[in-house]
Amino acid sequence: MVSLVKKSDLTSHLPCAIAGEVVERRNVRPDEEVTVGRPVTASESAEEYPEGGMKGWLCVLGSFMGLVGSLGLVNSIGTFQAYLETHQLDAYGSGKTGWIFGVFTCLTFFCGIQVGPFFDARGPRLLLFMGSILVMAMMICIGFCKEYWEFMLTVGIAGGIGTSLVFTPAISAVGHFFYIKRGLATGIAASGGSIGGVIFPLALNDLFDRIGFAWATRVVALICLVCLATACLLVSSRLATKPFSKENILPDFRIFQEPKFLLTTLSVFFIEWGLFVPITYISSYALDQGISTRLSYQLLAILNAGSFFGRLLPGYLADRLGRFNTLIITVALCLLCNACLWMPAGDNVALLIVYCCVFGFSSGSNISLTPVCIGQLCKTEHYGRYYATAYTVVSIGTLTGVPIAGEILLRCNGLYWGLILFTICCYVAGLVCAIAVKILHCGWNTPWAIY
Repeated sequence: MVSLVKKSDLTSHLPCAIAGEVVERRNVRPDEEVTVGRPVTASESAEEYPEGGMKGWLCVLGSFMGLVGSLGLVNSIGTFQAYLETHQLDAYGSGKTGWIFGVFTCLTFFCGIQVGPFFDARGPRLLLFMGSILVMAMMICIGFCKEYWEFMLTVGIAGGIGTSLVFTPAISAVGHFFYIKRGLATGIAASGGSIGGVIFPLALNDLFDRIGFAWATRVVALICLVCLATACLLVSSRLATKPFSKENILPDFRIFQEPKFLLTTLSVFFIEWGLFVPITYISSYALDQGISTRLSYQLLAILNAGSFFGRLLPGYLADRLGRFNTLIITVALCLLCNACLWMPAGDNVALLIVYCCVFGFSSGSNISLTPVCIGQLCKTEHYGRYYATAYTVVSIGTLTGVPIAGEILLRCNGLYWGLILFTICCYVAGLVCAIAVKILHCGWNTPWAIY
């Protein structure tokens, strides 16, 4: 038997900050409780969570596999960028080539503004099926691309939309089955992106010279097919579907009136603005420093291997120490390792490897913890809407971060110090906003409160 946990019961034995929703109490009717600054009825607050069970853990497995085949490609953009800017697109430079992958990552998050509400209303199955078709189309067609516009259409637009249709419901569905263990379950699912980010760069690096770019990408397409088919079968929603209506399908920007949600969105914006710069440029950086081609491509795999553990362990700790507390710690670690390891690394291979391990671990939570923190600010049936609305704003950062870094690299005459400094500034801003959310909820006098 699977024990059911009621959210209303959680607040009796967990700190108020863990539950996240309860922020104030006043004289209310017996059937009413104040959550997120507004009253909800007892029937709403008594929502039940299976906390696992066969269906719940199969959903986690399906989400894991779906993110291997979608987010794994996002985490491998550094390999594609490093190859294309020295082969098919060598005449365009890092800045212009970066726009292709900027659009790719942007649409991965931006399309969530419609995908999230649709998921809340109708569930994940149709979204996953459509996304899988587009991701497969991208991986098959990329081998035939030769011109800049062909890569933009195939990778940037088709790939970005397809990845969004898989990524958003795969992450959001996990929250339907877990509350106490949500951080751990989301971390396990999100670690699929890290596994893909290890497998794909290593496979591509080995296959480029053996069978060429086109067939190498088709091998990756076959791996994606298996992963995405598994996701389509296993990912499910626990809640009943809703009819198509303006309220259930269209996004609602009024939720930005909640200060904690607004600051959380800004924090994630700055974090993601900086996150994809090292992921995209670490291989190019190593090549520029004279490090061997093989090791330069492997650095991205090392970074993603670190992020695998960085999605599991912080997710486990977040359920005990507080979701925002854990996010603040890991973002601070991202800031420190960029400033203290990547900036002075140069051609020091050992220091670069250490940087990839530490940054990979600390940045793993940038993907796995942010959905959990957003879910802490809303009811489960609105999780997709809140998550998608936040990441629509975040997508602006993912669109511009890589091209801005490329232009900085150009203006610095090919030297990487300006690009690294931009990454550091992004993490400073993200850390400040995350700390501000905790101060708003807990106050200045309780720095050790669990939240």
